[in-house]
Amino acid sequence: MQRGQFTSKFGFIMAAAGAAVGLGNVWGFPTQVASNGGGAFVLIYLFLSFCLAYPALMAELIVGRYARANAVIALPMLTKKPWLKNAGKAVGIAGLLTVAVILSFYAIIAGWLFSFSLAPIVKVTGAIDTSLWLTDFSLSRNITFTVIFMLATIMIISAGVSNGIERWSKRMMPALVAILVLLICYMFTLPGAMTGLKHYLVPDFSLVFETNIIISAMGQAFFSLSLGVGCMLIYGSYLSSKENIVTVGIWVTVIDVGLAFLAGLLIIPAMYVAAHYGVEIFDAKGDLKDSDVLIFTVLPALFEQMGAMGQVVSLAFFALMSLAALTSTISLLEVPVAYVVESYQVPRKKASWIIGALITLMSLTIVFNFEWLFGLVIMITTQYSQPVLGLFFCVFAGWVWHRDQALSEIKKGDEHASSSLFWKIWPWYVRYVCPLFIIIMFVHALTN
Repeated sequence: MQRGQFTSKFGFIMAAAGAAVGLGNVWGFPTQVASNGGGAFVLIYLFLSFCLAYPALMAELIVGRYARANAVIALPMLTKKPWLKNAGKAVGIAGLLTVAVILSFYAIIAGWLFSFSLAPIVKVTGAIDTSLWLTDFSLSRNITFTVIFMLATIMIISAGVSNGIERWSKRMMPALVAILVLLICYMFTLPGAMTGLKHYLVPDFSLVFETNIIISAMGQAFFSLSLGVGCMLIYGSYLSSKENIVTVGIWVTVIDVGLAFLAGLLIIPAMYVAAHYGVEIFDAKGDLKDSDVLIFTVLPALFEQMGAMGQVVSLAFFALMSLAALTSTISLLEVPVAYVVESYQVPRKKASWIIGALITLMSLTIVFNFEWLFGLVIMITTQYSQPVLGLFFCVFAGWVWHRDQALSEIKKGDEHASSSLFWKIWPWYVRYVCPLFIIIMFVHALTN
């Protein structure tokens, strides 16, 4: 069975950046900024994205391209020791299970965003009751749009690497950037925006060494790149050997960080614009309201205050969020689909629909047990499973895999790699620094 491959460097960068750029960037990052010192958080995040997230990203990309396989097959290929092979296989399978659970709740949130994007269109037609149904939390709405979003994800994945993932990523990512920039330009014209911009861009240097802020920025930098569950590893396995993988990794990181920064330029000023219009953005304790309240209550209230133009902005904003979600859901579904296709020789379309259907059933199980299950699966996967898996990926790349093999893989796209600054730093960095940072994050999650 012929294995898929990205046809161009641009296609790979758009796909990998799309996998990284998701709700963690356009939703999570601005909320973290607002809750953790504004500009000080931004400064720390930018620093850690390149000092922590980028080296860990490169570990997944290089291992993926070397093995030309999913994580379950790739990690055992890094060693000849039977017990380490079994350990690598176990890590890969744990990653598959984790990514399936992440997709199951991610699809629910993505469905909410898509339903909110349709509400302004429906409202213009005069169907007020339908518009309210699209924005109200209800079992029927949640079921309908979770299924719709999963169907869209399955159809893209079933089309293959070049005709599905690459083709749609090259369309969705430029559209996402265009919508984001247009919304930023418009938001800057509104009263209160400059106050928010100042809060976002001007750091309070007294907060730069606050432990909680550093830990939060560390977590955001690491997890915004979808590290630790095999997404980037499987995308790396589709990258041509002719490409300079170090440069490609830099581009993916820059785009991911850049779009998170742009999202902050939109969301933070929008919060202060909302406050100017009388919308409450802080709770009784003076803390910023939770991220779901911010996205689904505060900003829609702002859009209502803006009249007819607010409906246009609402449509654009939630379309932006839906695109960001879709670029991530396709990367999440690709991980288990690639495993089934490569390990059991199942045709891609069949594997996509079977696995997609199973994950949709998981999503619906969460929908029917929302009160206790939704928060639980998010906590288990993002606070516990991802850090542990990320640690093992770095351990295998830094301690188990022979350095000469890693260098040979990098040299396929850059014959002078052995004398590069990257190679002088990365091997020991991914061996010592990245695991240490991840352990610190994990301990912090346990104690909080």
